[in-house]
Amino acid sequence: MPRDPLIGLVGKPSAGKSSTLNSLTDAMSKVGGFTTIDPQRAIGYLQIDCACARYGVSDRCKPNYGACVNGRRSVPIELLDVAGLVPGAHQGKGLGNKFLDDLRHADALIHVVDVSGTTDAEGKNTRGYDPSVDIAWLRSEIVAWIKGNLMEKWGSIKRRHIAVKATAVETLQNQFSGYGSTSAVVARTLDKLGLKEPLEEWSEETIDRVVNAFTDEKFPTVIALNKIDHPDADKNIAKIAKMQDPNSIVLCSAISEIFLRKLAKQGYIRYTEGSEFVDTREDLIADGDPDGGGLKELDEKNRTRIENLKDMVLYRFGSTGVVQVLSKAAEILGLVPVFPVRNTTTFSSGSGDSKAVFRDCVLVKKNSTVADVARKIMGDAPIAYVEGAGGIRVAEDQIVSVGKNDILSFKVGK
Repeated sequence: MPRDPLIGLVGKPSAGKSSTLNSLTDAMSKVGGFTTIDPQRAIGYLQIDCACARYGVSDRCKPNYGACVNGRRSVPIELLDVAGLVPGAHQGKGLGNKFLDDLRHADALIHVVDVSGTTDAEGKNTRGYDPSVDIAWLRSEIVAWIKGNLMEKWGSIKRRHIAVKATAVETLQNQFSGYGSTSAVVARTLDKLGLKEPLEEWSEETIDRVVNAFTDEKFPTVIALNKIDHPDADKNIAKIAKMQDPNSIVLCSAISEIFLRKLAKQGYIRYTEGSEFVDTREDLIADGDPDGGGLKELDEKNRTRIENLKDMVLYRFGSTGVVQVLSKAAEILGLVPVFPVRNTTTFSSGSGDSKAVFRDCVLVKKNSTVADVARKIMGDAPIAYVEGAGGIRVAEDQIVSVGKNDILSFKVGK
């Protein structure tokens, strides 16, 4: 099944980007493992509420990809490791050109920030560094890159715009298509600004506003404040929370998530990913299970580390935050899970005698129509009609959303 959209992970060296990526992609190791597409791309797993719970058929939900446990489903989503973030990237410093070239493929970004302040701008060990600088710096690099490319040709762009009597959307899309933009993205950008003056009369200040608004629209960003268990993190979190949209921030400890999953995989603890719940053998025995859930006994060092992790991360913040990072990226993109089935009454996808339900799930962007979903899943195959849950026919121009037009069967024919 199609796996786009693409979520890009960015961060300076030593911010914890690799740990975050590993913790996101390792989430499904027990049901399929780390999947590498190429050295920079991998499959992460987004947790969603599955349609099987809505219809009371969770016991028969068997996804072709990912897993579903008690109605909580892990859906594959493609991740991109965007390497080379250093000051001056837009001027080609370091791996700057490659960094920006990779960045343009992403639909949303997860900016992993070392909120402990123990690494400087270049990722070297220090103490007391202000991590809010890194957040402003990433944005300024993207804006400078786009604006620099635009201003370099602005005279020619204006002349062509006037000569062909183009709209502002058409002219800007010609320039922004290289960043993975669409006419819809450009149109939303200009609508939000409500500009009155024609493009050929735009001042540099107006161009600045356009580029900033386009950056917001094309590269929505989740700020993953990593290393929250460090003593210096609190004051930095408080400062950043005042400067950024709180809805874009997720607090996380990627190294804690990796540690918990490793112990759970080895049979030392019982851990529910994305939650604050960790049980050791001793915990379960204390709760009345004489066998301790069949778990192995922890040594003193790991027992102490687990207790510290509970106090400093899980009980304090509610989770390690790693699962929530990907959920937040899906939220800012407005992703909607859609379940294509063959039979809209039994929800099966294969042969008539198969009892497995909701085998497939695709993620589509908000405001997608039934026709958009059909093209994504069926390609150019001719669609005679579309059925929704219960066998009710659905018009192709209807919008899909969670709980509405999100279970679909495409009937091929002319």
